[in-house]
Amino acid sequence: MEKTLTGKVALVAGATRGTGRAIAAELGAAGATVYCTGRTTREQRSEMDRPETIEETAELVTRAGGEGIAVQVDHLEPERVRALVERIDREHGRLDVLVNDIWGGDRLAAWDTPLWEHSLDDGLRLLRLAVDTHLITSHFALPLLTRNRGGLLVEVTDGTWEYNAGHYRVSCFYDLAKVAVNRLGFSQAHELRPYGCTAVSLTPGWLRSEMMLEIYGVKEENWRDALEKEPHFVISESPAFTGRAVVALAADPERERWSGRSLSSGGLAQVYGFTDVDGTRPDAWRYLVEVQDAGRPADATGYR
Repeated sequence: MEKTLTGKVALVAGATRGTGRAIAAELGAAGATVYCTGRTTREQRSEMDRPETIEETAELVTRAGGEGIAVQVDHLEPERVRALVERIDREHGRLDVLVNDIWGGDRLAAWDTPLWEHSLDDGLRLLRLAVDTHLITSHFALPLLTRNRGGLLVEVTDGTWEYNAGHYRVSCFYDLAKVAVNRLGFSQAHELRPYGCTAVSLTPGWLRSEMMLEIYGVKEENWRDALEKEPHFVISESPAFTGRAVVALAADPERERWSGRSLSSGGLAQVYGFTDVDGTRPDAWRYLVEVQDAGRPADATGYR
């Protein structure tokens, strides 16, 4: 990849796995220095209890051509986040890209469970993980981001504003969390605009995360074998696709045109011309509306 972000400093908050890991790696491939944060290290696992670690992510960044720096941070702890930003300022004196990808609420989301039957503790914890973490991180990081004009804030969510506005997503708590993150992109764009900085919300499509591949019993190399179990998985995308979307935004000198917008990896691929790792451009959210939700047979022709 062309080193379009050499000299830039990025913080990917929530870079342990999935979209966050891939965003960090793609930023590294573009030449950036990337602080990779999360709770799971080689010595300690988070409540997600998964094997991926922030050290592995940082190593991916460095192997890709950037500089990866792993920092264990629980983004619900303000003082830990404050210390992280102070370290970035001390070591580099700038922050060019902030990616709020903190999540970790999958195991707390009870599918199709009414609000009054859903565990209240789990639901409120899910909201804290999805929303409070982003607010805390932005609170401490945006003063450094706004020190120089041109900074980019990416709020990672699940679903575009348009799709989520008309579709119930998983449960009341999950639904609220994902709509709220979209709104964070909009509201922070308003506050950042006078400083010449850009904020957006960004969603991947049907993501082939480590967890999703495990659910279907496949690996990235043979993901199409999962189509027997779920034919609509044909529209799925690798996490790298969203990573490339973030790089395209960060490298675009006219990125302010997107400020406040709800964006998708597939939609941005049509504008910037980047592809997924297999050379295609899956447009998942258009597919979901026009094919899956419409009850049509699975067929990605014209959608990737």
